[in-house]
Amino acid sequence: MKPSLPLALVAFISTLLPGYLASGHEKRNYNDYDYFALEHDPSDASLSRVLASLGLELVEQAGSLENTWLVRRQKEGNLQSKRIVNDLVNLRRRNRGGLVGRDGDGAIFQAVKHFSQQIPRQRIKRDDSKLILRAPPPLPTGNETSASVAEHMNITDPVFHDQWYLVNDEFPTHMVNAAPVWESGNAGEGVIAAMVDDGLDFESDDLADNFDAVNSYDFNLHVPLPKPVLFDDHHGTRCAGQIAAVKNDVCGIGIAHKAKVAGIRILSGPISDVDEAAALNYGYDNTSIYSCSWGPPDDGRSMEGPSYIVQKAVVNGILNGRGGKGSVFVFASGNGAAQDDQCNFDGYTNSIYSVTVSAVDYQGLHPYYSEPCAANMVVTYSSGSGKFIVTTDVGKDKCSRSHGGTSAAAPNAVGIFTLALSARPELTWRDIQHIAVRTAKMINADDPDWENTAAGRRFSYKYGYGSLDAFAYVEAAKDWTLVKPQAWLHTTPVQLNNGQMTFSEDGQSVEMTGGEPIGQGGVKSSMRITRGMLIEDNFDKLEHITIKVWISHSRRGDVEVELVSPNGIKSVLAAKRRFDQDSDGFPGWTFMTVKHWDEDPVGEWTLRVSDQQKEGESGSFLGWTMTFWGSVIDAGKAKTFVLSDPNTPFPPPPEADDVPAPATSSIATSKAYPKPTAHLPGDHGTAEGEADKPAFPGGQEDAAEPTQADGAPSQSISSTPDEGWFPGINKLVSNSKWVFGAIGIVVVFGLSAGAYLLWRRRAAARRRRGDYTSVAGDDVALGSMRGAGGLSTAAAGRGGGGTKELYDAFGEVSDDDEFLDEEAGMRRPLTESYHEGFLDDADSPSPNRASESHYRDHDDQQRHDATSPEGGSVDDGSWEHASTDLT
Repeated sequence: MKPSLPLALVAFISTLLPGYLASGHEKRNYNDYDYFALEHDPSDASLSRVLASLGLELVEQAGSLENTWLVRRQKEGNLQSKRIVNDLVNLRRRNRGGLVGRDGDGAIFQAVKHFSQQIPRQRIKRDDSKLILRAPPPLPTGNETSASVAEHMNITDPVFHDQWYLVNDEFPTHMVNAAPVWESGNAGEGVIAAMVDDGLDFESDDLADNFDAVNSYDFNLHVPLPKPVLFDDHHGTRCAGQIAAVKNDVCGIGIAHKAKVAGIRILSGPISDVDEAAALNYGYDNTSIYSCSWGPPDDGRSMEGPSYIVQKAVVNGILNGRGGKGSVFVFASGNGAAQDDQCNFDGYTNSIYSVTVSAVDYQGLHPYYSEPCAANMVVTYSSGSGKFIVTTDVGKDKCSRSHGGTSAAAPNAVGIFTLALSARPELTWRDIQHIAVRTAKMINADDPDWENTAAGRRFSYKYGYGSLDAFAYVEAAKDWTLVKPQAWLHTTPVQLNNGQMTFSEDGQSVEMTGGEPIGQGGVKSSMRITRGMLIEDNFDKLEHITIKVWISHSRRGDVEVELVSPNGIKSVLAAKRRFDQDSDGFPGWTFMTVKHWDEDPVGEWTLRVSDQQKEGESGSFLGWTMTFWGSVIDAGKAKTFVLSDPNTPFPPPPEADDVPAPATSSIATSKAYPKPTAHLPGDHGTAEGEADKPAFPGGQEDAAEPTQADGAPSQSISSTPDEGWFPGINKLVSNSKWVFGAIGIVVVFGLSAGAYLLWRRRAAARRRRGDYTSVAGDDVALGSMRGAGGLSTAAAGRGGGGTKELYDAFGEVSDDDEFLDEEAGMRRPLTESYHEGFLDDADSPSPNRASESHYRDHDDQQRHDATSPEGGSVDDGSWEHASTDLT
């Protein structure tokens, strides 16, 4: 084992040779040590002094993060870890009371900007391996088109004709259209794409020549090469084959078959936040694109995202990767649509720094698994309607014919971006997104999910801006004018009815109080953006919008959130999720939308929060804030974005660049907007995709009217004529047929009810006389009766700890499951964490519980740390706990 560095060398190395620590990684020993991430402010006490005071030893730099370190202490039980955090708690208390200065203990406290215990978590792959076993074999097709391409370009790869996503003989309008790019001489030369996955078989004949060992690493085993080891370590190899499989006679061919691929192995076991952060920055000077086909469980119940340390790594890659042009992060949207999951509940896919990619099948149809949301940017091709992605597999000359899911769509997008960067290396990370928005091809034009945007484009929650076309994308990239630097406008948070979120003294619990109760019709709150605000912040054109919300609710899955722009364009940020029974609400969660790209932001923006108005379920809207992201007016006045720790109470302390926006709120005492779940196919293998169902029924018909651009006073949004106690009455009275029809229905119902009551009365009289008669519907199955515990026998049969097991996002769903309360005994142990403004979870899991799988979304869990890279995610890594017996 590499020895920890002596404290005497820490100050010298940390100031003069930070690259030394970043270049070395040692194996982790979670059995004997507790590990912590420590962000240090060198303007106060030295790092060596901080470590000595807290009894910690330095392990290494946290990836490429400046002034952020992985430290450890000999494990002596949970009390030892608590003592370290308690020391910081006491310092914070004394600092608040003015008992410490910037010398002595005060300097120690001021020097620690962030401190969190590192608990290994298991990240989840986004393949569809559970589905492919049920799928029928692909239908045979003709090879005329693919044959001509193969002959013209001398392609002898034996399964090229089965790679329909490259050349689709049956549905020629549905393919990535890379062949014309190859014909121009571009096959991805000079670009490195990294698979952040479960390894890469660099000994495969299909990948060996294009493997980049220098920028590869195994963060699960902490060895240089990311060789697949486990029986199911095939995902990264298959994705790599889609991008850069060599043109030969082994399997198929990659979209960018002359590019290089690196392997960064993180999915084959639990890793810490520090290791995940290091993985997302690994080789970022040379690596252009990071392909990430993983994320939180796609179960329709989770709301998770990257920790603060991982967020820092993403921002670091954006600012410093590729020599300042920015790393390109591509994430799969997720496979949980059948469970009502939406990619805006995933802090990786709803980040402005990610290109979020959903899937369509070989017919261009929407597969039932592909998650919709307002953060979806584009789609590419993957499994569905009986066909799959054919690509390289683990083994010297092995091929896979069963790859799919959104995790196969993302690498196809990576391949296209690789071709573009080969043609135009100077493209920044935002140029990649701009070109995607402008060149994506609209498919299934009659699908009702398509909606108009203020910029004149069409947008779909299922397809984003459309399907990527490699030739159109690369041609546009060649002549593209590079975007100006990034600008942003933070609005001052809007507080409703004294809504507050506070933390306990030790940071172990969060409480949300006040806020506007969510009644019939929901709660609306508005803020106005003026032209002067944009000019003051050097803000020119709009790209992304992030919306951070504080909402308390007894059942999170009932909550719906919608943003309406001054032009009446509505973004559905959260729709109903029938399996999400979490009672912690949205304690500072950040949503993101790309639907308003290039829209003029001047005017009144309205956020509407509603629920299903179920008996026994309730919630309140405490407040919200928005951040507009785009390009600067004057590049000479551009600023560098600095990520602050997003975990703050509400209302949060103002940031230096917060812009006060006139804001008003109103309670809409009218109709709610139900979001019935589309009945998508239950079996991926046999069901066709669809192109006739909106992702979130409701569309824009109820969007607000465009507001005045500037100069008008802020006003509460009033009820529309259709928002009284009887929704739709104005339409009803305009058509006499509806009136008479409604009267007829009422009369028939009254007569039927009267006859039924008379019959029941006579039956009761007979029973009183001893003449018992069965009544239809009175028989009750014994199996449906509730026992003493209050659970149905179906629930009781699962046992006390069975309801919180990792949800099978691809299995059949029982109708009964929708109504089962998932009050299981599994409770996630709190992790040690300290922040400059407050303290995080402070109980370490005991060794005998470390192997249990835990969800973050429990009543006793700390949801205060939910925020995305702009301010909304979990802070200690998320996902499920795994064994700490690791190396």
